[in-house]
Amino acid sequence: MIAVITGDIINSQHADTEVWMTRLKNLLGIWGSAPHTWEIYRGDEFQFKCSIDEVFWRFLAIKSLLRSQENLDVRMAIGIGEENFSSERITESNGTAYVHSGRLLNDLQNDGHTVAIKTSNNSVDRDLNILLKWSSKDFDSWTVATSEIIHEMIMNKDITQEDLAKKFAISQSSVSQRLKRANYDLIVETNQYFRKKISEL
Repeated sequence: MIAVITGDIINSQHADTEVWMTRLKNLLGIWGSAPHTWEIYRGDEFQFKCSIDEVFWRFLAIKSLLRSQENLDVRMAIGIGEENFSSERITESNGTAYVHSGRLLNDLQNDGHTVAIKTSNNSVDRDLNILLKWSSKDFDSWTVATSEIIHEMIMNKDITQEDLAKKFAISQSSVSQRLKRANYDLIVETNQYFRKKISEL
């Protein structure tokens, strides 16, 4: 099984495209090569595949990256399933993971939520989607400053609060406050729970 994230940028027309596009390409490029592993298409939509263990952390990395730019947000549909056909272009690959993710993004665009997951197990879907609805109330309200701190923590698990304070030219206590406001410890627990539930599929 693999995970496929299909997403679209919210408010892309109100932000500097060159800035967010470059940053998103650089991030996705860390995890794989385009267009086999990821692709940005139709201007502000993207698709990306990864292992099921990594998907929640990858989702958060993308979310925090885009929310760290003023006025931007992102909507993402996570599909878990098989990859029956792997093309040179991810947008031409096929399997249940792609079908789940693509259809789910259409549903998200209609219901106003910014993240959801679809697997072949309705019970797992129900549990994880309730979790995502609650947690995204936090994620969707991250400030630019909070998003920057969260992104650094996600991308560099060894970074310290002292390192972050130097990077952003703020005090360590300010870093600590931002992490508390973002419920970072709870985010780490949520990632562990997410991995456990998906491993049961």
